[in-house]
Amino acid sequence: MQEFTKFPTKTGRRSLSRSISQSSTDSYSSAASYTDSSDDEVSPREKQQTNSKGSSNFCVKNIKQAEFGRREIEIAEQDMSALISLRKRAQGEKPLAGAKIVGCTHITAQTAVLIETLCALGAQCRWAACNIYSTQNEVAAALAEAGVAVFAWKGESEDDFWWCIDRCVNVDGWQPNMILDDGGDLTHWVYKKYPSVFKKIRGIVEESVTGVHRLYQLSKAGKLCVPAMNVNDSVTKQKFDNLYCCRESILDGLKRTTDVMFGGKQVVVCGYGEVGKGCCAALKALGAIVYVTEIDPICALQACMDGFRVVKLSEVIRQVDVVITCTGNKNVVTREHLDRMKNSCIVCNMGHSNTEIDVTSLRTPELTWERVRSQVDHVIWPDGKRVVLLAEGRLLNLSCSTVPTFVLSITATTQALALIELYNAPEGRYKQDVYLLPKKMDEYVASLHLPSFDAHLTELTDDQAKYLGLNKNGPFKPNYYRY
Repeated sequence: MQEFTKFPTKTGRRSLSRSISQSSTDSYSSAASYTDSSDDEVSPREKQQTNSKGSSNFCVKNIKQAEFGRREIEIAEQDMSALISLRKRAQGEKPLAGAKIVGCTHITAQTAVLIETLCALGAQCRWAACNIYSTQNEVAAALAEAGVAVFAWKGESEDDFWWCIDRCVNVDGWQPNMILDDGGDLTHWVYKKYPSVFKKIRGIVEESVTGVHRLYQLSKAGKLCVPAMNVNDSVTKQKFDNLYCCRESILDGLKRTTDVMFGGKQVVVCGYGEVGKGCCAALKALGAIVYVTEIDPICALQACMDGFRVVKLSEVIRQVDVVITCTGNKNVVTREHLDRMKNSCIVCNMGHSNTEIDVTSLRTPELTWERVRSQVDHVIWPDGKRVVLLAEGRLLNLSCSTVPTFVLSITATTQALALIELYNAPEGRYKQDVYLLPKKMDEYVASLHLPSFDAHLTELTDDQAKYLGLNKNGPFKPNYYRY
């Protein structure tokens, strides 16, 4: 012990048990950002910071972390070759010249590559985070140093979250004409606070299930006043980001936060869409016993055919070790479910919004909250039972870990093309409605990523193309085709 005390850590002498360490500044649990939200108690809103060019048009945790964040962005660029290729091809034409894009997405090294691509194509950008826990502070600092007006830091409060969005929209002498949203919060804020801004908006690009649902609601009510592009349901987003990204990142998030072993564990996954399919496949591969809950008979039948038992949550809630939500709905896991869970049950969310788990119902006097790691809370019942809640019910993978860079390149390239399409579309092509990305663009995004695998496409002969009634250069599938 004498030898051990000679080497104090940043947080003092680290407990020999990582499970009870106060690790909010501990390198073991830095997760989505190498700098945690609690390393400085002063709110970024109260700091006066300037970048090397003298600009203070940003609000980040610490501008001094910019050099480290730049290295993170450069590393991400190496696995986002398709997006970089698009940047180089279109940089001379500047297809986004004159575009003023206000964005609300996760701020990570990968989205930074997208933001800088948009700037290279001629756009001016102002950016906020769509999740209070997913921002990589050093990356936000690097963007601010590069001149992007970014307002985000890891560990924002709810008030901070809306303040950052407001700072992006409400600025003298600058008015956006394009919106890139992830979750619909930015679009909602503009509708609520600054509806006149939509007079100059040419289009909205939305990438999440939650945000797209909100757009369709606006469209149905006749309140959508600009064209919107539904990126979430484009093939290159749904079949790659939603499925393959979640298949890998669900395990990463759970392992980093809990060190749980999945072999033999009973897990219930709520929802069997693309995200649910990815989660189930990963958990099954590690030997977990996986149950699925579903409202849709088609998705339920798919789960059955994939070898999963479809149940109601109430039927298995007493016995499962892990509960994962990925429905896009609200109150999927209620206080009644939480009361019936067994001791040490892990509860987390893989959907965009924090509405799936009724976390508010847990903030009552009879329950005790104990922070055991960054983004890991033990909620303790009066009888001593503990439920392990991850990221306070927010998106697990981007709050508690990272996501694969390559698959985000596919999504980011799709977003960039959607912005270019809406911004440059002649008047009348798109009305005040929600549209899917043209099939040809989906295929173009996919083709840009094939060289990474040294993949070689077979080309149709003239006779084969005539037989199928196709153009040799695509599109190769009708719009109704289900991949």
